[in-house]
Amino acid sequence: MSNKLTHIDSDGNPKMVDVSEKKETKRTAVAQSIVWLPDEVLSHLENNDIITKKGSVIHTSIIAGVMGAKKTAELIPFCHQLNLENCKVDLSIDGNEIRITCEAVTFGKTGVEMEALTGASIAALTVYDMCKALSHNIIIKNTQLIKKTGGKSDFSK
Repeated sequence: MSNKLTHIDSDGNPKMVDVSEKKETKRTAVAQSIVWLPDEVLSHLENNDIITKKGSVIHTSIIAGVMGAKKTAELIPFCHQLNLENCKVDLSIDGNEIRITCEAVTFGKTGVEMEALTGASIAALTVYDMCKALSHNIIIKNTQLIKKTGGKSDFSK
C-alpha cells in the first residue's frame, strides 16, 4: 500500500490522477452497504406493502444504484469518467438488515471502486428515502469495498 495520497500534489494541492500512461485492463469492483430497518418498516417490506408512487422499494433502489454508479464522475471530485460495461445491484433481506451489493465492471485505465461504492450508497439512500414515512430510525451502515480486480493489485475482504 502506498503511503502517499494520489490526489494531492507535492505542494499539497488537490489534483486529478494522470492515468494517460496506464494500461487498459478489465476492472471489477464489488461494494456493499447495509441498511438496518426497525420492525415496523421491515414488516411492511416483507409483505410487499411498500409500493410508492416511485414503485417498489427493492426495484426502485436497484435502478437508483445503477444510475448512481453511472454518475459517479459527476459526484466525486477528480473521478475519471468511465464507461461501465456492466453494473449489477442486488438487495437481500437478512433479519432486520437489507444487504445491498453493487458490482461494477469496465475495461479501462482506472478502477471502478468508486462506482461500486456510489452504486451501493445510492441504493441504500433510496431505501431510506422510500421508507422514511414509516420511521426515521433507519440506519445506513458499513458501506465498504468487498473486492476489486484489475490494475496494479487485486483486493478481497
